[in-house]
Amino acid sequence: MRKKVDERIRTLIENGVKCRHRSMFFIVGDKSRDQIVNLHYMLSKAVIKSRPTVLWCYKDKLELSSHKKKRAKQIKKLMQRGLLDPEKVDPFSLFVESGGLTYCLYKDSERILGNTFGMCILQDFEALTPNLLARTIETVEGGGLIILLLRSLKSLTSLYTMVMDVHERFRTESHLEATGRFNERFLLSLASCKACIVMDDELNILPISSHIKLITPVPANEDSEGLSEAQRDLKDLKEQLNDDYPVGPLIRKCCTLDQGKAVITFLDAILDKTLRNTIALLAARGRGKSAALGLAIAGAVAAGYSNIFVTAPSPENLKTLFDFVCKGFNALEYKEHIDYDVVKSANPEYKKATVRINIFKQHRQTIQYILPHEHEKLSQVELLVVDEAAAIPLPIVKSLFGPYLVFLSSTVNGYEGTGRSLSLKLLQQLEEQSRVAANNPEGVLSGRLFKKIELFESIRYASGDPIESWLNGLLCLDVSNSIPSIHRLPPPSECDLYYVNRDTLFSYHKDSELFLQRMMALYVASHYKNSPNDLQLMADAPAHHLFVLLGPVDESKNQLPDILCVIQVCLEGQISRKSVLKSMSDGHQPFGDQIPWKFSEQFQDTVFPSLSGVRIVRIATHPSAMRLGYGSAAVEVLARYFEGQFTSISEVELEDEDVPPVRITEAAEKASLLEENVKPRANLPPLLVHLRERRPEKIHYMGVSFGLTLDLFRFWRKHKFVPFYIGQIANTVTGEHSCMVLKPLNNDDLEGNESDDWGFFSPFYKDFKRRFARLLASSFREMEYKLAMSILDPRISFNEQESNLSISEEILTSTKEILSPYDMKRLEAYTNNLADYHMILDIVPILSHTYFQERIPVSLSYAQASVLLCIGLQNRDVTHIEGQMKLERQQILSLFIKVLKKFYKHLYGIASKEIESVLPRLKEVTLEPHSISLDEDLNEAAKQVEEKMKADTEGLLHPELLQQYAIVGKDTDFENALQNGGKVAPGGVISIKSNTSRGEKHRTLKENQGSGKKRGRDSHGSKSDKKRKS
Repeated sequence: MRKKVDERIRTLIENGVKCRHRSMFFIVGDKSRDQIVNLHYMLSKAVIKSRPTVLWCYKDKLELSSHKKKRAKQIKKLMQRGLLDPEKVDPFSLFVESGGLTYCLYKDSERILGNTFGMCILQDFEALTPNLLARTIETVEGGGLIILLLRSLKSLTSLYTMVMDVHERFRTESHLEATGRFNERFLLSLASCKACIVMDDELNILPISSHIKLITPVPANEDSEGLSEAQRDLKDLKEQLNDDYPVGPLIRKCCTLDQGKAVITFLDAILDKTLRNTIALLAARGRGKSAALGLAIAGAVAAGYSNIFVTAPSPENLKTLFDFVCKGFNALEYKEHIDYDVVKSANPEYKKATVRINIFKQHRQTIQYILPHEHEKLSQVELLVVDEAAAIPLPIVKSLFGPYLVFLSSTVNGYEGTGRSLSLKLLQQLEEQSRVAANNPEGVLSGRLFKKIELFESIRYASGDPIESWLNGLLCLDVSNSIPSIHRLPPPSECDLYYVNRDTLFSYHKDSELFLQRMMALYVASHYKNSPNDLQLMADAPAHHLFVLLGPVDESKNQLPDILCVIQVCLEGQISRKSVLKSMSDGHQPFGDQIPWKFSEQFQDTVFPSLSGVRIVRIATHPSAMRLGYGSAAVEVLARYFEGQFTSISEVELEDEDVPPVRITEAAEKASLLEENVKPRANLPPLLVHLRERRPEKIHYMGVSFGLTLDLFRFWRKHKFVPFYIGQIANTVTGEHSCMVLKPLNNDDLEGNESDDWGFFSPFYKDFKRRFARLLASSFREMEYKLAMSILDPRISFNEQESNLSISEEILTSTKEILSPYDMKRLEAYTNNLADYHMILDIVPILSHTYFQERIPVSLSYAQASVLLCIGLQNRDVTHIEGQMKLERQQILSLFIKVLKKFYKHLYGIASKEIESVLPRLKEVTLEPHSISLDEDLNEAAKQVEEKMKADTEGLLHPELLQQYAIVGKDTDFENALQNGGKVAPGGVISIKSNTSRGEKHRTLKENQGSGKKRGRDSHGSKSDKKRKS
């Protein structure tokens, strides 16, 4: 049945062709594919030139094969089944057979970048992501059509609950319910797009596109030659410079006036040859930046420049640039293989991208690609070109600068990972330096000159394209003007952190949209890599939450408060032990839960993933409020909130409030698709909720994952976050290692050492530091010493008591554990300046590891510890340390010998104690007071002497003992002996004759001796006894 097409559809297509603006059709229904033929026919009639080309993007299946022979087989099978009448050929089949179609899987959409089509068809709506939407729509030229196909729906609002493919990545074990907030906002935004019609598969316009009622044909804005005003100006410019070489041939390749002026500016700087210009080219996507740079490089080769270096995040980003270098060569009449050769990359990751062009027409010239962090390779460079500079971290871009010509190009808004940190920070500095050099008479010749060029006119379509405006608003791409100036910067202590309700934020209300645009503007301003997919993650991911730091809110003024800081967090953890064991055995980690899975992998731990944590995904501060403490304040308040330190309202009130909002509008049940009127939802909860009014989740730790730089690491370390993982392979673009840090929160559920700052995390942290110290000699050998010192965070200050005593089990107690006696001798010789430091280099790593494990309690200065780290852990030579520490060689060696003198003194003390412990020792005599007094002791001794004397006396006077001395004889014998008048002879001895025989006397003596032996052994009268015997 033939049916008249709504005139408004034809009018929209024709208006788009006349104005070089794109149009979009959103077709709902299972037969929507059949209407593609009609729309393509209307477009072909409106376009004067050749038949429009078609790009067909799909997820994995086409109803008809994209391969011609396979398609013929499919048609044959349909005919055999009776499903296709050969006489009544399907118009769609004829359309497919007619050619001009390019098929592309969504996963391969990168290969269509840089191409241009007249029509783009997007099927499989559930597979679309914001990135894919932007990338595919960007390929359509002015006057072309974008067609989205959607299967039959009872109601458009059922899109709100449609399960998108990307939701599978958002789900985690503890958060399974993804919410389609992005789809809700997408559908509501279609009503505001003036060049979009939503219709069913019979081309009936649905009520959501009521704005199209008032559409009227527009007159063509062209002159007699069919040229617009901008095209006429470009033609005049080309004619004016036609005879100039090399400018004329290169300008003929330009498509817009903006692009032509940019190429002229570049060539002026090249032909000036002072090599002191820096030129920045800024534009949105599709403005021809890369093409302008490519043409400028071709001009530099023609001007005789020999060494030209090009850098970008990846050589794949430079496909368009190198294509236009070759087009420029062709315009300058260079022949490939005769005048120049193109060298492709052998690296499979770069997919045969061009990495070098060798030119040998006049003399040897080279255009060489280098990675951004390889700035040390820039020797003898004359021209450096940095493409997509906004996607490279700011410090790396700065390190690329030098005394040569520098061209920068940057996408200020787009979908390829962009950021405004370049334009906000670097370009402002360059402008100031250039202004100072211009004002200073002496600096006119020596200072660098800076120029900024901006491209506004798109290559593919005319300015003012409504589809571009709609897409920029939907995906928050053009947020460079959304950062309002802050009238007052309040002290961080006066600011409050608020929870952002995502249902209200993505409801497409006027105020919500303004707040969302401002939030995204802070992200783009603060981070060098942003993507439209981040917006869908923010909207739909069930585990993600948003917080904003606001100054004091004046409720009397009816305006949105200034956003000082935005924090996006993700709840992680609560993973079952069964899942952890399965993941560890399979060696595969599911999506999400970055910190628990990485922690489990690093420490082979099965308990940690069961804890609940929160990861800070992003934190962004207002550009005018950088380094004023707002980011720190936000992090501190967030930590206190999750620790439950905020006084909350009663549990009863909270339970009443926790009612899930109704997700599906009742309009779907009451009205058909043609009668349904889609509007933003009413009765939404407040956009901002104070933290006191919201119950916090039960959290055991906070974590962050980021690219490791000194400033970022010190920021998180200041807030008591400590690392547990640092990737050993640096990022090829940034040269940064990925780093994950943790902060255990005060929680009653966990057992840990309360005296330790890190609680349950303490043993894991010690293990990480030990591993990191070992890896400094290999994977992290190139790391800056300041960063390595910050990560190791060694204890370098000990008091005397700690140095003298073994305060811990880990303190070194024996030199034999690490050094031999010969090592000690060599160390002594070096410390006494009797040997070169090369003599002891073999033991320096051993001493360094022992010291940084806090086993040698010796106090060092920061400079001494840094030198020890460089030589002992990183195995660096003194020449390298000179460059890093900016010290003289003798200063470094002086610091080094001071360290080893301190080590030797301490180790010598340990060795001395070891030797003393082995030597034999005299038994110590202890002097203690007597148990009795001196008088008592003397009295006791006197009694003993008296008793002994008495006993001895009794023994001597015993009759039996004295009997041996008895003189046996008669009185007459004595008288005769004394007959001399009683006088004794001079000898004193008189003798008389005894009557007792010798034998009797001897026997009597023996008996007496036997009885008196015990009593008088040491008698004083022994000598007199002998005398008498004799």
